[in-house]
Amino acid sequence: MAKRDYYELLGVVKSASTIEIKKGFRKKAMELHPDRNTDNPEAEAQFKEVNEAYEVLKDGDKKAAYDRYGHAAFEGGMGGGGRHPGFGQGGGDFSSAFSDVFDDLFGSFGGGGGRGGQRATRGSDLRYNLNISLEEAFSGKQQTITVASSIACESCNGTGAENGAEPSNCPTCSGMGKVRAQQGFFTVERTCPTCSGRGQIITNPCGACAGAGRTKRDRSLSVNIPAGVETGTRIRLAGEGEAGMMGGPTGDLYIFIEVANHQIFEREGPNLFCRVPVSMATAALGGEIEVPTIDGGKSRVKVPAGAQSSKQMRLKSKGMPALRSSVAGDLFLELAVETPVNLSSKQKELLREFEQLGENNSPESSNFFGKVKHFWDGMKG
Repeated sequence: MAKRDYYELLGVVKSASTIEIKKGFRKKAMELHPDRNTDNPEAEAQFKEVNEAYEVLKDGDKKAAYDRYGHAAFEGGMGGGGRHPGFGQGGGDFSSAFSDVFDDLFGSFGGGGGRGGQRATRGSDLRYNLNISLEEAFSGKQQTITVASSIACESCNGTGAENGAEPSNCPTCSGMGKVRAQQGFFTVERTCPTCSGRGQIITNPCGACAGAGRTKRDRSLSVNIPAGVETGTRIRLAGEGEAGMMGGPTGDLYIFIEVANHQIFEREGPNLFCRVPVSMATAALGGEIEVPTIDGGKSRVKVPAGAQSSKQMRLKSKGMPALRSSVAGDLFLELAVETPVNLSSKQKELLREFEQLGENNSPESSNFFGKVKHFWDGMKG
């Protein structure tokens, strides 16, 4: 069976640089590694081909020979040199080729990270959902919250060892956090089972935290809620999350704001909307009405004579403040002309009299029914 082109195996062009060749090998090696392809019986053979190609192309002399003579350069009798030195029967020194990208490859397999293990681990971030009113979002506030989290153990200062003693190097991995094993033609590196990749063990665990280096405790924190926050606003408190393992750095606390719906105002960004009912007489004759504002104040608004329902009026800068800005949104009032109910006999009589005398008082109604009459006449025709 003819051998595949080495450049094709690594997915690179013939003019590729050494860095590009290494990147191509890393990508293919991760795709074809037998540990990731347990259901593919051909993976090991394909992986071997990729290693063979990289062993040749990463070496300047071997690459030059391959570019000139192809696979024949390593099969003997070509160019007077026979088989190229250092490239033996069966495809080369795979351990050497694989070690060039060993750390990058197994960093994603075993979770062991880089060299030296994981002596300290950053604490987890925490989330806290905080509900506030629209008034509180308008003015801002200082609020105390209680958060349940892990803190560094005071007895051992977060080391996990009794009396704060320093942990000792793991005897299994010699402090590396990883162990290597030979499997066929390549070396496999995995997280150390003794220390779980930390590189250290605690021979005398702290009694207060059982060697974890952390204890659970409720903490009270004062949080500054700035004016103008909206639902979904996130406030970060650096270093207020979970304590790290083995003396690692503390995580962060993220506070997510939820602003409650208001009984009077509706919010869209910095703007507020308020539906204001007005009497039929006020809408017809005009007048003044008093409306509330989000700061707890009042504003007097003039309603023009003949105002219709859904008419909008704007009160500039009477909305919500923009977050961390001196600019404020507007308050939009939507008039809702209210039809009177529970009329007395006298009121009904006056309305009937008004209806008889008010032929030209409802232009929108007259216009609509004029169109309706035209529509019906057209249907008859």
